[in-house]
Amino acid sequence: MISKQTLPKTYPLIDTHTHFDAPVFDSDRELLVQQAYKRGVRHLVLVGYSHQYFERMYNTEQLLNKLVPLTAKNVDSANLSQIKSHTAIGLHPFYIEDHSEVHLTSMANMIAKRRPIAIGEIGLDTFTESMREPEVFAKQKRFFKAQLDIAVLHKLPVMLHIRKSHAEALAILKAHDYDAHQLGGIAHSFSGGEQEAKAFVRLGFKLGVTGQITNPNAKKLRRAIHAAVDSHGIECLVIETDCPDMTPIQCQMSDNSCADKQSHDRNVPANLPWVLLSLSELLNVSPDRLAEQLWHNSCNALHKTWDYPPV
Repeated sequence: MISKQTLPKTYPLIDTHTHFDAPVFDSDRELLVQQAYKRGVRHLVLVGYSHQYFERMYNTEQLLNKLVPLTAKNVDSANLSQIKSHTAIGLHPFYIEDHSEVHLTSMANMIAKRRPIAIGEIGLDTFTESMREPEVFAKQKRFFKAQLDIAVLHKLPVMLHIRKSHAEALAILKAHDYDAHQLGGIAHSFSGGEQEAKAFVRLGFKLGVTGQITNPNAKKLRRAIHAAVDSHGIECLVIETDCPDMTPIQCQMSDNSCADKQSHDRNVPANLPWVLLSLSELLNVSPDRLAEQLWHNSCNALHKTWDYPPV
């Protein structure tokens, strides 16, 4: 069932995966930050996929961290709460043919100088026929392992992008020195089955839940999330928008009450509460309890100690 509810009260939320540095947000990024703050978003992570955009991401992080939300404009500026932005950098497997060894070296140097919150998004992807070509897939695996090495060296969590290659990714992770129980980590936009969901959680990863969970037809995903929670509790989940993609189904309706009127074309951080609400309904867990647990799960996955704030 698609929820017909309006959003409940505002809860503090962490958007663990965004591409909010993308040019599609250039015209109104500041307004969208204000809307996200009003909807409870207190931290968001900008996640990388290509070396050519890493500098843009750091610049966007710096810009966002200077913005003052309009919802607090009449408050003493010295005491303002605002959204904090963080950057993760990584070489995405879907763009493997664009990546080079030079990019790996440059990324490693950048991490040493400008420590990101995580390495990502990294992993394996065989969504298209060309990505399944042996030479291409071999390069994906090589870059995946190299970036896991960097994460171990710098003691950073990773954000996984795994699509139609869960068994291969699990095999690499089980054999590698990277330990998500120690370093944290997120299986971003999880899309595998029930057994794969439980396998990633057993390795120490949180499962990233996007707006896909709002679609009642996403039965495989819903079963997988349910199975993981039945085995490991709601402690195994985090939520994300993956904006500008993965728009919640509530925001694709003509009579929607979502923050962004361009919601058919792009997802935005202010839509994150719809993921919370749909997950709450699916798991039969109150939004109050779920929101607070998701906050702590996100901190655990990212190795942060952010206090759960009042809204």
